[in-house]
Amino acid sequence: MGLTFRPVTAMSPGRDAIHDGSGDQMSLHAATPPDTETFRLLFVCTGNICRSPVAEIMTKHILKGGLGGHEAARFVVASAGVGAVVGEMMHPDTRDELSPWGLDGLVAGEFRARQLRAPMVRRADLVLGANVRHRSAIVEREPAGLRTTFALREFAALADAVDETLLPAEDPVKRATELVEQARMLRGLVRMDPEDLRLPDPMGRPPAAHRHAVELITDAVYRIVQRIVPPRG
Repeated sequence: MGLTFRPVTAMSPGRDAIHDGSGDQMSLHAATPPDTETFRLLFVCTGNICRSPVAEIMTKHILKGGLGGHEAARFVVASAGVGAVVGEMMHPDTRDELSPWGLDGLVAGEFRARQLRAPMVRRADLVLGANVRHRSAIVEREPAGLRTTFALREFAALADAVDETLLPAEDPVKRATELVEQARMLRGLVRMDPEDLRLPDPMGRPPAAHRHAVELITDAVYRIVQRIVPPRG
């Protein structure tokens, strides 16, 4: 498909928000298209300062590279933590690992952690936890999210297994919506090694652990976005 990781020099992470009425924020832009024209994706980890911010930032970056700015703006990407260090910036070691894409400056610098709330889960079309235990914590907060909540690397593996002919040919939002439905139906049918689903927490560990986490996240996000972007030709 030829998706590219294009560097950026100065780009806001777009955390201008629409409030859901409870003081929580789900959307990233003050003005979004109608709900039928958008796809809301929420990443969740523990503190919302390492893994889920990387997933949020890299997803927006890869979507923009694969779809262009206009179509990428139809995807509202956010993140939160089940035990967030509310208001904190990204961990500096994690942030440094975004430098190859030019995302360690303004983009990561404006990020602030926030706590996961049930309304965020209700509004999302897809919720991806860092690990299986995050998936469980998300559903405990909002049982209605069961159908659309997965672990990040679990969903990437399921997305890999979805038959291309089952996805709409052109519209990326419709492709994303159908991808979630097809992945849900494949649950329990695709063999997965539990170790392949893990996304280790780099918090309190050396820089190499942060690098490894970013590598795993980027791989998973790339595989997911690759199925969302309509095939060319």
